[in-house]
Amino acid sequence: MAELTNRDQRRTNRHHWRRDTVELSAVFMAVAIADLIANVVVHGHDGPVLLVASALALLATAAWHSWWKHRHPDSPPGPAPGDIVSAAATEAVSLPAHSPQSPLWRIRTTVPDAPGSLAGLCRALADLPVNIISMQAHPLAEETVDEFVVQAHPQTAAQDITRAVVAAGGTEVWLERADTHDLVDVPTRILNLATRTALDAAELPLALRQLFGRCSIRSQPGGIDEDELDGSTMRLRDPSGGILLVTRDEPPFTPTEFARARALIELDAQLGPRVPDTRSVIEIDGGGAPAEELTVRRADPSDRAAAVALHERCSSATLRRRYHGPVADSDRYLGHLLEPRYGQTLTAEAPDGSLAALAHLMWDDDSAEIAVLVEDARQRRGLGSELVRRLVELARDAGIDEVYAVTTASNSGMIATLRRLGVPLDYQVEDGTLVITAHLAHESVEAPATRPATRR
Repeated sequence: MAELTNRDQRRTNRHHWRRDTVELSAVFMAVAIADLIANVVVHGHDGPVLLVASALALLATAAWHSWWKHRHPDSPPGPAPGDIVSAAATEAVSLPAHSPQSPLWRIRTTVPDAPGSLAGLCRALADLPVNIISMQAHPLAEETVDEFVVQAHPQTAAQDITRAVVAAGGTEVWLERADTHDLVDVPTRILNLATRTALDAAELPLALRQLFGRCSIRSQPGGIDEDELDGSTMRLRDPSGGILLVTRDEPPFTPTEFARARALIELDAQLGPRVPDTRSVIEIDGGGAPAEELTVRRADPSDRAAAVALHERCSSATLRRRYHGPVADSDRYLGHLLEPRYGQTLTAEAPDGSLAALAHLMWDDDSAEIAVLVEDARQRRGLGSELVRRLVELARDAGIDEVYAVTTASNSGMIATLRRLGVPLDYQVEDGTLVITAHLAHESVEAPATRPATRR
């Protein structure tokens, strides 16, 4: 590095010597021309005429220059004289910002905590060419984990980026494609996630997934004295009891990410159980009678008694189709299904306060399971289809691209409901169980109009 600095200094001194020589020659030339003009004006017969002609020529030149500048605006300034601009850097400057043809990448690497480490990484990325969109640092004991979101040239391969980072001193390089959501700066993203968590307890697992990318979140029984970080695993005290186990294969969690997770969970614990009180009224076919109005709202643990009464009004076949197990165990699932920590549950409430249906959206890593229970007296009247459509919209709002339903081939109602979503479906049969996966990254059918209900 010292040798490179000295060579640059000698080159700079040589440029300064040449520039000084040219300036001195220009001064001598200007003095000679001025002396010649003075002699002509003083001793010549046409001196005044020459001065007037020179003035008119200067005015004409100034007027033409003003017209030319107006018709031909300046292009963006180029590099200053003496600046060294590589061909790669010139090509990077010409890239349109965030162009669809210029992919975004997320890079994470470990570098020594020493002056110049970050500068070396940035210089290596600039030479590819790669445009750095955002950067954050995760301090460790004697090292630093630097994370970048970059825009690369379309022809720049992932291997080229990795090799450049390694050559610049980076170790444990991790690279994956990013999207436009990663362009939001980290403080803004954390504040948005904290706001959603504060409004709805069901948002906590989603907030952790959006904060850390692809990760698994499991709730386990038991307890720990304090939160623990072990490489790719975080053990966090669940505010509702038990342990939240957050795991991610690559890259390992950093102490900075551990602190962010603890802050979100502490916020959730301070606010306690909460479910947004959102309601809307729908009309279903009356089955030969006038149309019936039902109120759709979020369910919570306080609805357990009404949910047990719903189970009692359902036939054994209906309960078996929903819970895929012994009918006697149906009530046992309600504690989990009504807890907002594990997902979102919708209920359709009749005017007398009884529950006509329960619809569950349960988080499962990057996807979610949907399940619907409609009492026998209100089946085949469009209620199940409306609740499934709403579950799908909740999943979309949560950033989930896939939902699946576990049923049987004989459950024609659920199969027909999922087909009406208008999205691609995958079917998988295992041991008599049918798993239907809906891919939500497509347009769905038009939603029927609903009207808000008065709050009670």
